[in-house]
Amino acid sequence: MTSKELLYVEDALGHETFMKNCSQQTASKLQDPTLSAYVGELTQKHNEIFNKFLNLL
Repeated sequence: MTSKELLYVEDALGHETFMKNCSQQTASKLQDPTLSAYVGELTQKHNEIFNKFLNLL
């Protein structure tokens, strides 16, 4: 893996961590159970994407 590709993966990991944390916090604050469940699904999706990027290393 080139250094440029490594920087891309590191950047993507940072973005996915940020999105996962934001969606976790948002889901915990929402009062609508349907919307909270949907945002919880987004949290899981961002965690899956994070793990896929992590497996590239």
